[in-house]
Amino acid sequence: MSQSLAFVLNVPETPQDPEDSQEPSPYDESEVHDSFHQLIQEQSRWVAEEGLELQQRVPGAGALGASGSDRQALLGPEGAPVYSTATLRILASMPSRTIGRSRGAILSQYYSRTVRLRRRAGRPQLRDVGRSARPSLRLYDLELDPAVLEEDEKRGLLVKELQGLTVAQRDHMLRGMPLSLSEKRCLREESRPPRGKRRARGHRGLLSCCSQLRDSCILASHNLGLALLSGLQALMPWHYALKRIGGQFGSSVLSYFLFLKTLLAFNTLLLLPLLAFIVGVQAAFPPAPSGSVPAFRGLELLTGGGRFTHTVMYYGYYSNATLNQPCASPRDGGQCTPEAGGLPYNMPLAYLFTVGVAFFITCITLVYSMSRSFGESYRVGSTSGVHAITVFCSWDYKVTQKWATRLQHDNIRTQLKELLAEGQLRHRPPRACGRLWQAAVLGLVWLLCLGTTLVCALAVYSFSELVLQQSRVSAERDGALLALPLVVCLLNLGAPYLFRVLAALERHDSPVLEVYVAICRNLILKMVILGILCYHWLGRRVGTLKDQCWEDFVGQELYRLMVMDFIFTLLDTLLGELVWRLISEKRSQRKGKPEFDIAGNVLELIYGQTLTWLGVLFSPLLPAMQIIKLLFVFYVKKTSLMANCQAPRRPWKASHMSTVFISLLCFPSFLGAAIFLCYAIWQVKPSSICGPFRTLDTMYEAGKVWVRHLEEAGPRVSWLPWIHRYLVESAFPIYLASALLLAVIYLNIQVVKGQRKVICLLKEQLSNEGEDKIFLINKLQRIYERKERSRVGRTEEAVTPPAVFTDDWDAQ
Repeated sequence: MSQSLAFVLNVPETPQDPEDSQEPSPYDESEVHDSFHQLIQEQSRWVAEEGLELQQRVPGAGALGASGSDRQALLGPEGAPVYSTATLRILASMPSRTIGRSRGAILSQYYSRTVRLRRRAGRPQLRDVGRSARPSLRLYDLELDPAVLEEDEKRGLLVKELQGLTVAQRDHMLRGMPLSLSEKRCLREESRPPRGKRRARGHRGLLSCCSQLRDSCILASHNLGLALLSGLQALMPWHYALKRIGGQFGSSVLSYFLFLKTLLAFNTLLLLPLLAFIVGVQAAFPPAPSGSVPAFRGLELLTGGGRFTHTVMYYGYYSNATLNQPCASPRDGGQCTPEAGGLPYNMPLAYLFTVGVAFFITCITLVYSMSRSFGESYRVGSTSGVHAITVFCSWDYKVTQKWATRLQHDNIRTQLKELLAEGQLRHRPPRACGRLWQAAVLGLVWLLCLGTTLVCALAVYSFSELVLQQSRVSAERDGALLALPLVVCLLNLGAPYLFRVLAALERHDSPVLEVYVAICRNLILKMVILGILCYHWLGRRVGTLKDQCWEDFVGQELYRLMVMDFIFTLLDTLLGELVWRLISEKRSQRKGKPEFDIAGNVLELIYGQTLTWLGVLFSPLLPAMQIIKLLFVFYVKKTSLMANCQAPRRPWKASHMSTVFISLLCFPSFLGAAIFLCYAIWQVKPSSICGPFRTLDTMYEAGKVWVRHLEEAGPRVSWLPWIHRYLVESAFPIYLASALLLAVIYLNIQVVKGQRKVICLLKEQLSNEGEDKIFLINKLQRIYERKERSRVGRTEEAVTPPAVFTDDWDAQ
C-alpha cells in the first residue's frame, strides 16, 4: 500500500536587496546611532544556514517552522529575535534610520534643497520637467519597487536641478553633501552642461569674459583667504610644537606646556598697563639724578642692584611729583602744585591705581579661565561613546602633508592609549587588605614629607635671621646678597627629589592621584618658604632699613630669587634629565629614558609666577623678566623632553589637569600675593627717601589726598569723592560682592543639578521609547507571520485535492 505523498509548496518571500539590508532594528535606545548593517547580515546568514540545515535534516521543516512560530519571532545565536525580511526592510526604511546613512535619502534631501534654491532664484521649476522624470508614488511601495530604481530616479532629479544652478551655487551645494569624494565628482561631472551648450555660451563675448574674470577673482580671493588662515595658525605661539608634544607624550605632558602658555598670556596682560601708565610715563619724564650713577659691571644681571637701581626697574626711581608740567621745588617736601591750564599726571595716584587695576584685571581673567576650564573638564552628562568619537571623529581630513598626517596619527593613538588605560583603572576591583596597607604607608610618607617641609622652613628662617644680623654690622656685598636666594633654591630643588623617593613607597594605582599628591607636597613646601620670606621682608627688613629704600631691597630680593630659580631650573634640566639619560643608557638598558616630572615642573612655574605677583609693587618690570624666563624655559624644556625623556609608562588622560593648575594658581598663589600687597599698601609705612609715596604714612593715603584735592576743586567733581567714600572706603561693597559671588555659585550649582535631572529624564524617556518600538516591531512581525501562514494554507488547499484523489483511487 503506497504512502500518501506530501507536497510542500515553499513560497519564498520577496528577495532581500543587498542595498536595502543595511539598517536593522534598534534593541537599545542608547545605541540609537549604531548601524544596522552588521546585525542584518548576521541574522540573514543565520536564518539561511538554519533553513538549509533544517531542510536537509527534516523534510517539511519550513511548514512546521511557519506554523510553529505563533507568538514570538525566532531567536538568534545570542538570544536576539530574528525578524522576517519584510519586517527588516520596513525597519530599514524608517526616517530616523535612513537620513544621513542612505545615499538615496541624501540625494532626496539635497534635491529638495536644490528645488528651494532654484525657486528663490526664479529658475524653471519641477513642473517644467518631463513627466517621466517626476517622482512616482509607486516608489513608496517597498514591496513592488526596489530601492535602486528610487535612488537612480532621485539622482537624476538632483542632477537636473543642479544643472539649473550657477557654478558657485552648484559647488556650494556639492561641498555640503555628506557623500564621498567619488560620489561628489560623479555628480559634478553629470551636472555639467554639454559641450555644445558650453560652446554656444562661449560665443557670448563680453559676458563670457566677465564670467571668467569673476571666477578668477573669486578663486584668487579664496586662495588668499586660505593662505591668510594658514598664516594666522602659524602665528599662534608654538602651534606645531604643542601638537608634536601631545602626539608623542600625551595630554599629561602637554598640560604642562599649555599651562606655561597660559602664564605667558597672564604676564603679558599684567605688563601692558604697567608699561602704559607707569613705566612709559616715568621714562618720558625722568627725575633728576640724586647722586652719581654707578657704571654697569655685569654682576647686576645676578644681583639686580648697581646700575639697575637708578632705572625704571625699581620702585625707588619713580618720583612723587605731578608730571608733564613745569614745577619748582616742592614746598615742605610735598608734591608739586600744578599750574593753571595744565594737564596734571599724579604719579603716586597713577602708581597705586595702575597696580590695583592690573591686579583686578588679572583676578577677573583668572576666575574666568578657571570657570571655563572647569566647564570644559567637568561636563554634565555621561561620557559613554568617547572611544567611538575618538576613532571615527578625530581625524582631520584637511591634512595633506606627510609629517602632519603622521603627527595626527600619533596623537590619536596616544589618546586611545589614555582612554583604554583609564577604563582599565576604573574597572579594577579594590582589595581591602591592600587598601589598609596603602593607607598606612601613605600616612607614614605624609608625616615624613611634612617633617621635611618643617625642617626646610626652619632652615630658611634661621638663615634669614643670620643674614639680617650680619647686615647690621657690615655693609652687604654682592656675594652676600646671593646667599639667601641660593639657600632657598637649593631647598626647593632638593626637597622634591626626596618627596619623589618617598612617593615610590606608596605605589598609587592611579597615576593621576600620584601627580596630585606630588603637587600638594611641593606646593606646601614652596608656600611655607614664601610665607617666611614675606615675614622676613615686611616684618624684619623694614625695621632695619629705616634710613634706606626698603622697597628697592625687596624688589631686588625678588629679582634675585627669580634669577636663581631660572638658573637652578636649567641645572635641573641638564643634570636631572640629560645626565640621567646618559647613565641609564650606558648602565641600565632596562629603564631607558626618564619620565617627565609633571608635578615638579608645574610647581616651579607656579612658584615663579608667585614671585612675579609679589614683586609687581616694588619692581614694575618684573613681569617682563618673567616673560623672558618663560620663553627660555619653554624651549629648554621642549628640547630636553624630545631628547632626554620618554612617554609615561602608564598612559593616563589629563582631563582635569588644566583646571587643577589654574585653581592652584588662583587660590594659594594669587590670593597670597594679593594679601601680601594689600598689607604693604594699607599697613606698612613707605620709605621717606625714595618712591612716589615718600611723604605719606601709607601708600593708601595717596587716594585720600587725591579725594581732598577733588573736594577743594569745586562741585563739578563732587561725585568722585562720594564714589571713593562709599564704594572704596566702605566695607559694604565687599559684602555685596561676596553675596553676589555666592549667589552666582549657588545658581550655577542649581543649574548643573537641573541639567543632570533633565538628562536622567531624557534617558528614561529614550528607554521607554525603545521599549515601545520593540513592542511595535513584535506586533508587525506577528502580522507578517499570520499573513504568511494564511498564504501557505491557501497554497496547500490548492495543491492537496489532486493528491488526495489519487490516494483514494489507489486504495479502491
